[in-house]
Amino acid sequence: MQIAVLLYDRFTTLDAVGPYELLGRLPGSEVVFVGKETGPVRGDQGTLALVADRTLAEVTAPDILLVPGGPGDEAARADAEITEWLRTVDAATTWTTSVCTGSLLLGGAGLLSGRRATSHWLALEELESLGARPSKERVVFDGKYVTAAGVSSGIDMALHLLGRIAGDEVAQSVQLLTEYDPQPPYDAGSPDKAPAHLVAQWRAGAAEIMQ
Repeated sequence: MQIAVLLYDRFTTLDAVGPYELLGRLPGSEVVFVGKETGPVRGDQGTLALVADRTLAEVTAPDILLVPGGPGDEAARADAEITEWLRTVDAATTWTTSVCTGSLLLGGAGLLSGRRATSHWLALEELESLGARPSKERVVFDGKYVTAAGVSSGIDMALHLLGRIAGDEVAQSVQLLTEYDPQPPYDAGSPDKAPAHLVAQWRAGAAEIMQ
């Protein structure tokens, strides 16, 4: 089973690495990092890069497609080569997935029209403008399309997928071995729980932080 992770300039690293860490443990799987060119691709903080080992042209029929989000998503959506590649590989996938604003790339390619999907909470309106039916759920399944909300939710999505593909015990074993047992010091991980003034502050600055 080939799992293709798309890399593009200024993607959010945890969007890619979180699901990779879990899905890469799927028995019989092969993870390939894919970019327009081979070589290092910088994440959105500029200090960490992942290496694209394959070009878009070299990966045409993955079983699972994973599209991370990040501030670079707008430029990636405007890239005709990336958009066409998404459409091409989607025709062959068993699962097409995204994390955070990666769903905007899928929506921009016309793959989420009329489908339920999620994204980062600051991007849900834009997701709707791309034809999807936005949901505030952390992980959304609609047929073979699986979208996760912001950044860390990609780990949850990967566990859901592991369970569906390999069974509950495999997913539970991966959760146990990675010791994924979140116990954050704050209960502020969603706009429904965070202090209202912080939510208002980040909504007001959404255009800036999405760039």
